[in-house]
Amino acid sequence: MATQAFEDIADTFDFLDDWEERYRHVIELGKAMPPMDPALQVPATKVEGCASQVWIMPMIENGRFDFQGDSDAMIVRGLIAVLHALYSGVPVAEVGKIDAQAELARLGLDEHLSSQRSNGVRAMVQRIRQLSDAAA
Repeated sequence: MATQAFEDIADTFDFLDDWEERYRHVIELGKAMPPMDPALQVPATKVEGCASQVWIMPMIENGRFDFQGDSDAMIVRGLIAVLHALYSGVPVAEVGKIDAQAELARLGLDEHLSSQRSNGVRAMVQRIRQLSDAAA
């Protein structure tokens, strides 16, 4: 059920030999993501439950979910890029059906992130689901 963009990330991870290379790739994905307008980095878009500062702003167009996101931490910005690949362009009604934990496990993220980072990813996924539910 993953998007092609997420499948591309999964394919790249399959070619990377070790976690350090994968970690660097996640950071590169974050660097490649367009910056979020600082005017959108407000309490209403802030994700609670993350150790780093994280903001997610939904954008719904033609019934499809998308979002802008940003963080003050490079690895978290990369994780936002991975989540963007997983959810961007998905019909709003389908967002809640995506098993983010299983999809991210395919990348090995569940094994290599600290518990604090894992909690932050769960908080971001929960926020994305709340935003899509509100738009449905």
